[in-house]
Amino acid sequence: MAVKVLKNQDVKRVVAFIPRGHRHVRLAIETSWGDVIILQQAVVDAVLRAYAQVAAHPVRRGVELRLARIGKELRKEGFAEWQLVESSRPEDDVVEELTRTYLDALLKGGGH
Repeated sequence: MAVKVLKNQDVKRVVAFIPRGHRHVRLAIETSWGDVIILQQAVVDAVLRAYAQVAAHPVRRGVELRLARIGKELRKEGFAEWQLVESSRPEDDVVEELTRTYLDALLKGGGH
C-alpha cells in the first residue's frame, strides 16, 4: 500500500464545485506532483464527521469509519446505500495503527 502524507506545500489547490447537471458538491485536491483527487460529497461529509468527532471532543483521539451497506429500511431519505459509518474498533487500536502508518510513511519519504 502506498501512503502519502499531504502537507500544505504538497497541495497546489483545492476546489469545491458542483458539476454541471449535478446537485452535490465535489472536492478536488490537486497535488504539487500532478495528481488530482476528486472526492464525492458523501466522502467529504464522512471525513468532516470523523474530523469533528476527534477535533471537537475533549478526550477522543481517533475514530474509524468503514464502508457499510445501509438497507433502505434503515437509512434516511436521500442517503446513498453505501456509507462510511463508525466502526466498533477500539479507539486505541485505530490510533496505534495509524500512528505507525504515518511515521513509517514519513521515514520512507511518503510525505513528499
